[in-house]
Amino acid sequence: MSGDAGAVVGPLTGYHHETYVFPLPDATASGEQVRWKCREPRRDLLWFDRRCFASEEQLLRALRGRVTGIPEVFRAGSADLQRFIEGATLGTLYEAGAAVPEPLADRVTELFHQMALIGTGDVRARRRCKPDDRPSDGDTWGFVERLVHFTEHRVYRQNSRRFESLFGSLGVDGVSFERLRGRLRHLTPRPFCLLHADLHRENFIVDPQGGLWVIDWELAMIGDPLYDLATHLHLMRYPERQETDVIERWRSAVGAARPGACDGWEADLPKLLDYKRAQSVFTDVIRECLSLETAPEDGDDTYDQAARRLHGVFAAAVEPLGLEGVPAVQDIFSALVRWHREHRGTAAPGHRARAVR
Repeated sequence: MSGDAGAVVGPLTGYHHETYVFPLPDATASGEQVRWKCREPRRDLLWFDRRCFASEEQLLRALRGRVTGIPEVFRAGSADLQRFIEGATLGTLYEAGAAVPEPLADRVTELFHQMALIGTGDVRARRRCKPDDRPSDGDTWGFVERLVHFTEHRVYRQNSRRFESLFGSLGVDGVSFERLRGRLRHLTPRPFCLLHADLHRENFIVDPQGGLWVIDWELAMIGDPLYDLATHLHLMRYPERQETDVIERWRSAVGAARPGACDGWEADLPKLLDYKRAQSVFTDVIRECLSLETAPEDGDDTYDQAARRLHGVFAAAVEPLGLEGVPAVQDIFSALVRWHREHRGTAAPGHRARAVR
């Protein structure tokens, strides 16, 4: 397509797709040469989140002119290409825990406002889920219950043959989901709107002019607007003062765009954050295990780091999952080593006589 194989960059790092970037002359009306992304879904991929739309590119076309700062989509033969946004990720410029400058925070607020204007029947893009598997507009409990169901059945139970013993050794089992459901019931009804559902620092791109772009709409859905805020806060890890400011900005922007969308937020936001913390236990344990499958045989530090990361994840989810306590770092380390040995068929490096620092 580019006419120059040497101009192709890739594959880029990414979980859901194998992605290549290349220039394509005359793909815009201005004749400007820009770079585009060509993507292929990875096969045999574990999905950790429920998806709503069948095609990200189709969704982006539907949102054109309604949501600003999203990639342009270009049809080249039989391929849908997304414009590659030149710049740096927000996470590269301002790592987790750091405050986001006010002009960029303004752009995030504008994004929430624009998405809140787009209601249940306002997106002409093909859906994955069948109509009878979609909660009715305003059924916040039905919306969250489907998320919990996905985590339970598609993440935990579908992978139980491989990971159930590991989860059990860390104090988590199928009963944990019933405890979680008990904490999430009695949510306030709120009108649904478009959600990005994955607004973290690596999905925001700051271009050379300082503009903020939003990429990776793969997990976008129609649902409870408060869930999008909870997901955003969970993933962004704002400093405390800025988190309070972001919540107030969200209330103002979303409330103005969709009356009733902020109803009950004060009681329900902690519940939705509980779901995100609980979900992280199941997704992060599996992710860490998958990364350990390719860990070097002498990589004790890799196990240390994984155990410490998971210790923090479990500590945040003690109450949502009704755990008896937080597994110690050493216990997590040992459980990961046992899993590694059983699933790679080799003894893990130096673990027998070693204590975690």
